[in-house]
Amino acid sequence: MSRSAVSRFNLASMLLFLAMVSCEAHLTPKYYANSCPQALSTIRTAVRSAIARERRMAASIIRLHFHDCFVQGCDASLLLKDGKGIISEQKALQNFQSARGYEVIDSIKAAVEEVCPGVVSCADILAVAARDSSAYVGGPTWTVKLGRRDSTAANKDLAEQNLPIATDNLDKLISLFDRLGLSVKDMVALSGAHTIGQARCVTFRGRIYGETNIDSGFAKTRSRRCPSTAVGNNTLAPLDLVTPNSFDNNYYKNLLTNKGLLHSDQVLFNGGPTDDIVRLYSKDQAAFLSDFADAMVKMGDISPLIGSAGEVRKICSATN
Repeated sequence: MSRSAVSRFNLASMLLFLAMVSCEAHLTPKYYANSCPQALSTIRTAVRSAIARERRMAASIIRLHFHDCFVQGCDASLLLKDGKGIISEQKALQNFQSARGYEVIDSIKAAVEEVCPGVVSCADILAVAARDSSAYVGGPTWTVKLGRRDSTAANKDLAEQNLPIATDNLDKLISLFDRLGLSVKDMVALSGAHTIGQARCVTFRGRIYGETNIDSGFAKTRSRRCPSTAVGNNTLAPLDLVTPNSFDNNYYKNLLTNKGLLHSDQVLFNGGPTDDIVRLYSKDQAAFLSDFADAMVKMGDISPLIGSAGEVRKICSATN
């Protein structure tokens, strides 16, 4: 074979190799089609069982996925407990004593490990579980791209830097989402996850006692179980007073009447640039559900570990 022919052969081989790597090293809905065809059905069954036991768990699982993706990308770093060289993100202000459902993800992982040991990542389980949680309580469904791998590290400091808090103003929220490639519309749509779930008194006490853009009757109702003093910090109230267990657009209708529970909710409708989006979603539930699904897919694409990066954990709370 001539030198030029060898060069052409080597070039062709390299291009073929790169094409194969590119094909393998990206997210795709069919990632487990051959390696673990039972993965999605196993996750779905476990999610439905968990939410049937406790309706609130749907909101908790969606929130776990959100809080995971906003720190280092969607890599299941949130699920790691303290360990050698690891300070858990679960200790971050935005997660401590509020993020929940870790044991549900652990049980789902155990069920998947029984059918496909060492194949399905915790990051993918969390992404699929969030989708299945939404669908179970009447929210939208979407196609989840798969192939994420699990991180071997956590970042508590980054969690406290990147995750929103209940007192954030609109500019801060827009900035937090923008730095991760999520638009203003994505931010407003994803905030609609607050159509389900509950919040602790400590997160809305300042709003019901100290803010003026709040319906007085709503504030009075919420104050009955959330005193102005530092008592009952962990007492819960539904984020959506009207339909707290259904994934619908009442969250946005509440904002129009100044009945957003958190400061960071009501800032979405307070004379700012997001008012029109809130109005749209309050009138058009289909638009909200569609945009929420699109934003969840977009969020799931944030900085995944793919190819040989990271690992596939045996249990979600610790590295291998």
